[in-house]
Amino acid sequence: MEHDPLGAALQRLLSIDLRGADAWIAQIVAVALGILLIRWLQKRVLRKLKAKAATTPAFWDDSLLAAADRALNALVWIVGIAVAAHIIGSRLAGIGIFGSDSWVIQIFVVIFTTLLINWLQKRVLKKLKAKAATTRTPWDLAFLEAASRPLTVLIWIVGIAFAAEIAGNHTDTDGMGIFAAVEPLRAVGVVATIAWFLARFVHRAEDHILRARMEKGEPFDRTTADAIAKLLRISILITAFLVILQTLGYSLSGLLAFGGIGGLVAGLAAKDLLANFFGGLMIYLDRPFAVGDWVRSPDREIEGTVEHIGWRLTRIRTFDMRPLYLPNAIFTQIALENPSRMTNRRIYETIGIRYDDADKMAAIIAAVKKMLREHPDIDPAKIMIVNFNKFAPSSLDFFVYTFTRTSDWIRFHEVKQDVMLRIIDIIAQHGAQCAFPTSTIHLAGADEAAEPAPAPALASES
Repeated sequence: MEHDPLGAALQRLLSIDLRGADAWIAQIVAVALGILLIRWLQKRVLRKLKAKAATTPAFWDDSLLAAADRALNALVWIVGIAVAAHIIGSRLAGIGIFGSDSWVIQIFVVIFTTLLINWLQKRVLKKLKAKAATTRTPWDLAFLEAASRPLTVLIWIVGIAFAAEIAGNHTDTDGMGIFAAVEPLRAVGVVATIAWFLARFVHRAEDHILRARMEKGEPFDRTTADAIAKLLRISILITAFLVILQTLGYSLSGLLAFGGIGGLVAGLAAKDLLANFFGGLMIYLDRPFAVGDWVRSPDREIEGTVEHIGWRLTRIRTFDMRPLYLPNAIFTQIALENPSRMTNRRIYETIGIRYDDADKMAAIIAAVKKMLREHPDIDPAKIMIVNFNKFAPSSLDFFVYTFTRTSDWIRFHEVKQDVMLRIIDIIAQHGAQCAFPTSTIHLAGADEAAEPAPAPALASES
């Protein structure tokens, strides 16, 4: 008698008892039909939303709806596959194929689901970042950039902890083995990941806000922004540390009581470190200078542009491009000038003309005063002095004392050069000349020596 495999399979299909031992097949079919039905409803709803979004300039545009479609599709299949895998695992365990080791299938499903969710969140975040890059606010892009890596770590922490719990329930019968540490480790990991995300968000938000203000040309204080960001990050780290200790079962009241004594000992041992820390805090509060300012100290050989203000060190770039690292405590002990905050720059020069041009001094001074009052880069509201003030060894000197409108170092020298050239022109227009060091030497008896001697008388012959 010939064997008919097709007929045997058809006979087996017709003999399935959907209410008895073969009920799991009906359950899987029901799950598959449920997935298809949900996907059909999802497509119809999204089609309606796309038609609505096409008529309004709303946030829900086509790109975001497409990302939502992919996300919902993946979510539906994840749930469906997980339910089907659970049904199959229960059936295989019931008929003894895996015996008591059906938990292996559950761990496989958990790891597979973790991989799928991680892949899904990366794709969704990528789409959201592209959308956030086109918005005006810097907060949404900073949030998404800060969440990308911590979210991946968080998904894996939760997934691995869930799989470890399943393994622990089937292998660790007394509850005192290595799997007993899963719960506290998961809590610590979640708190640390959230703290990591918040610190990244503060850093990204600071960068995006400063960059946006710079692109718009709006004024901003980089030093204050840096100080606020550092204080927020320190607060996040301290809070996360205390929450982790409380999660592990330590008493915060006892820790704070010990911190009073320990803080005294640490303060004595790290006196210089604390002095630098509070020196940096005073810089942030008093703000004698900011990043980008030109500073100098008459007490020390310190002069340059401030590049970075830290909690322990401040970095200054000298004018010969050398980095100068200064402990913050030193700024509480020295006098410091900040030329960057000058409102005006001063021109103070002395000009000399020849003694032969003394009669032209008054007219030259009047013309120089008029020129300074009419000069567009000279501030007439500040002190302006032009006066004859000295009989020098080889010149008659007058001085010019005035202030420019600009405080920029390079622009100041351009204005000063223009003023000095105009003064030279004024002196030349009045027929005078600038004096230079000269000396006149008078020799005693030179006049007598220069006169011709009388001719001697000739003797007459007798």
